[in-house]
Amino acid sequence: MRTFSIHTLGCKVNQYEGQQIRELLEHRGLRQAEGPQEPDLLVVHTCCVTHTASAKSRQCIRKVLKQSPQSLVLVSGCLPAAQIGELSGLGENVHLVDNQSDLAATLTLWAESNPSLPCPNTPIKANYAHKSKYKNEPESEYELPLLTSFKEQTRAFLKVQDGCDGYCSYCIVPKTRPVVRSKPAETALVEAQALVKSGHKEIVVSGVFLGAYGRKSVRRKSWPDRCNDKLADLLDRMAQIPGLARIRLSSLEPVDVTDRLLDTLCRHRNIMPHLHLALQSGSDAVLKRMGRQYRVDEFKRTVDSIKTRLDRPAITTDIIVAFPGETDADFEQTVLMAKSVGFAKMHVFTFSPRRGTPAASMQDIVEKTVMKTRSQILRDLDIELGRQYRRQFLGETAEILIEKDTQWLCGRTERYFRVYLKKNKPNAMKDNGLVRATLVENHEDGMLGVSAC
Repeated sequence: MRTFSIHTLGCKVNQYEGQQIRELLEHRGLRQAEGPQEPDLLVVHTCCVTHTASAKSRQCIRKVLKQSPQSLVLVSGCLPAAQIGELSGLGENVHLVDNQSDLAATLTLWAESNPSLPCPNTPIKANYAHKSKYKNEPESEYELPLLTSFKEQTRAFLKVQDGCDGYCSYCIVPKTRPVVRSKPAETALVEAQALVKSGHKEIVVSGVFLGAYGRKSVRRKSWPDRCNDKLADLLDRMAQIPGLARIRLSSLEPVDVTDRLLDTLCRHRNIMPHLHLALQSGSDAVLKRMGRQYRVDEFKRTVDSIKTRLDRPAITTDIIVAFPGETDADFEQTVLMAKSVGFAKMHVFTFSPRRGTPAASMQDIVEKTVMKTRSQILRDLDIELGRQYRRQFLGETAEILIEKDTQWLCGRTERYFRVYLKKNKPNAMKDNGLVRATLVENHEDGMLGVSAC
C-alpha cells in the first residue's frame, strides 16, 4: 500500500484543507506514513501571508526533501499560487500545484494510477474542469472532499467561505485566493453533522473573510444593503445540530457583527461568547493606508454593542505594529484603544513588507529599534489586559474542553482562555472531554482550575 505524509502551515483555512487532502488520499486507499518511514507522496500545504510565513514554508520544503529524498513532493496552498518567484530550484521531485482544482485532480489521478507528472518546479496544470461545492464554478468530477473527521485535533475547523478581493495594502491573499465563494448552507450543515458524529464537541466556523459568507465580494460597498446576515442564518441552523456543544467563529471585522448575529449568539448558548475582531491599528490614518473597510469609531460602537448584549464576552484581536508611516501619536492611539476595549488577547505582529503588496513599496518605514520597542509595549500590554480580563472569573465555575492530557490537563473555556487542571484521579478526564472546574488562580498564560473529577 502506498503511503503519504502532509505538512500543513498557516491559518485555519489551510489546516482544514490539509485535512481534506488527507481524506481524499485515504478514500483512495493510501495510508499515512508512520515513524521514520519515507512516504511515496509528500504534500506541503503552504502559507505565505507574511514574509516570515513564506520563509517557514520554504524551510519546511527543504527539510522534507532532505529527510525524504525519494518521495514525490507536491507543494500546494498559497505560496505557489502567489507566483512571486519565491519557489525555484527545489529539486527534480518537487511539483507545484497553484490552485485547488488542479490539486484535487492531481491528487486523484496520482492516487489512482501514479502517472508521471509534468516538469518539476513549474505549476501543474491538470487541465481538468473542476467541480466544486461552492457557487459560481464550473463542474466536473474532481474536488476535495467534505470532511468527516479532523484528525489529531480536539477542535474541528470548518471552512465555509474562501477568497478575498478586498486588497488591503499589506495583504497578498487576494493574489493567492482571488475568487470569493461560499459553501452552501446545506453542505456546511452536513459536514458539521459528520464532524460531530466523529466525536468533535467544538467546531470553529472559518473563512478567509468570514463576514462575507454568502456574498460574491468582500467589498461591502458592492453589497445591496452593505449588511450581511447570511452568516447569522447559517449559525442559527448549525447551533441546532444535536451533540454540537460548542461553535466558535474565526476572525471577523467589526461591521460584520450585525444585530442579527448578536441575536443569534444570545439565542444559542452553544455559540461561544468570544469574538475575534481584527483591529490592526487604533489610528484612522493608519487604517486608511492599510485599506481597511472600517474606522476606529465603528470598532468602538461594535464593541459597545457586543458588551451590552453578551455576558462578559471575550474580544480578541490582531494588531500590526509599525506599519509604514505610523507615528508616535498613531501608536499611542492604538495603545489607548486596546486599553479602552480591554482585549482578552492580542496577537501582535511587527510589520514586515510582503513582496507583491503595495505596502512593500511604501515610504516612511519605521526604524527597527522603534518597531521593537512598540512591539514589546503591546506584548506587555497583552499580558496585562489578559490578566485583567480573567480576574473577573476568579471563584466562578467554567466549562473546559480538554485539549492536552499530561501531568496537568489543559483546555479552553467558553471564552477561550486557557485553564490548567491537576489530575486528581488517573484517567478521570481525557482529551476532548468537557469538564466543569472552579477557577482559583490567575496566571500570566491562563488560569488554574480545580475539578471535582
